[in-house]
Amino acid sequence: MAGTSEYTVATAPFGNVSCGRPRRETGLNDAFIDMLGADPTVWLLESDEPHARWVTRTTILGEYPDTASVRADHEQTLADADVRALVDSLPSWGEGDFSGHHSPAFLPNRLNLLADMGIGGGDSPQIEALLDSVLAHQDKSGRFMSFGKAPGRPRPEWGSLLCDSNAITDVALRFGRGDDPRVRAALAQMGSDSSATTQGTGWRCVPEKRTLFRGPGRVDDACPQVTLEGLRAYSQIAQDMRPSWLLQAARTPLEIWRRRVEERPYMFGHGYQFKSVKWPNFWYDALWVLETVSRFPELWSGPDAREQDRESIEEMAACLIAYNFDDDALVTPRRTYRGFERFSFGQKREPSPFATARALVPLVRLRDLAEGISMVDVDALPSSKGGTGVPVPPRRNAQVCPTPTATLSAPIARAIPRVLARHHVGTPHEPASIESLVADVVGLQAIHPTTPYLALDARLKGFAPDRLDAALYTHHSLARVRCMRGSVFLVRHDLLP
Repeated sequence: MAGTSEYTVATAPFGNVSCGRPRRETGLNDAFIDMLGADPTVWLLESDEPHARWVTRTTILGEYPDTASVRADHEQTLADADVRALVDSLPSWGEGDFSGHHSPAFLPNRLNLLADMGIGGGDSPQIEALLDSVLAHQDKSGRFMSFGKAPGRPRPEWGSLLCDSNAITDVALRFGRGDDPRVRAALAQMGSDSSATTQGTGWRCVPEKRTLFRGPGRVDDACPQVTLEGLRAYSQIAQDMRPSWLLQAARTPLEIWRRRVEERPYMFGHGYQFKSVKWPNFWYDALWVLETVSRFPELWSGPDAREQDRESIEEMAACLIAYNFDDDALVTPRRTYRGFERFSFGQKREPSPFATARALVPLVRLRDLAEGISMVDVDALPSSKGGTGVPVPPRRNAQVCPTPTATLSAPIARAIPRVLARHHVGTPHEPASIESLVADVVGLQAIHPTTPYLALDARLKGFAPDRLDAALYTHHSLARVRCMRGSVFLVRHDLLP
């Protein structure tokens, strides 16, 4: 697909700054707080990590960058000894090899981490010099190049793969280089590199022009990581200058997730390692996908939104919460890269303020989907291809029926709609799986064989009878049980006890 030749780049990372601005509508809503079990924002603001406080204020609470508190956290981040050591350890560009684009030693991955911490354009002379070196290496088409050793080649050399160029372009935009002609040329070429793939509009693994090297996998498949990198870069372009096909490309990662039972992209799975985040986060997993697609609200709201996309986002968000947050709504890293032990996100012993804040970022953007996310039963989601057939459950499972610790009261005008919504009756359609819906209503009447089909058809948009047949006779996630006075109910299998 051809890319546009010129773009208006939103170089201000947090939006326009003006006087008398209203506070942006962000923060966790009540539904998310109920789901998480607590509101972690107070804990985050009281942490001793200025970069975690910066993320909390700017991205979660919606404070503007010119407020005194945000400026103070930003200055403390720049002065933090561990952050300065991370900047000092940045690898030179073109003077050595790296194990792959999934390596924390790959310079764009390191720069993405620093940008996540609040380091921006002009904050570090060392970073600016490195960016100058990175942007100096560009092929004639406009793709940025990296230095590495391709299989079968005798020595490392410069080459341009889309996983080089897309990642570099994204990082350059994050550090305010959107007006650089070289970045604009890379954006134009990025548009030309997009194409129709087996999974939808996206970016494939295109062979390097000189060495003809390309990554493994099927030729016509979208590369999940490169597609996310392209989407992240384009998300920083002014809305009215984005290519018309970008929303279709944003749907492709969701289509890849939906096909996980039948297809497994080479080197990219959707099992436990996809659902449990590895820190620092810069590679393909549930958080990286959600942090990217949540930048495109047209996916779940507005005239172009599709129900299947909304459901896929809700499923991944539910997995992000179940597999990463503990009972106190905090994130204790369970998988980490070596070399970051000085940071809280580089250890596995205690909750990390920075990891907690970063994991909350997409959830805040998805606040309108909180009710739907709460209805997803992650244990009932099908396993991914290549797995055992049964998903590995999260280490922490919320109680199905938690015992209240206090007596709660609510006005009747609020309570009745909530109960009806819980039973999926008389309310606008809320997406749910069959299993989660049956669990919500405890059980469906099934004395007559057709009754549960009618009950589900009244509650689930687009319900098809074969979905219930599969749940009963193939997946065995639902079961019929005889109860008192000869009544028969359809219940979720794991709730039978």
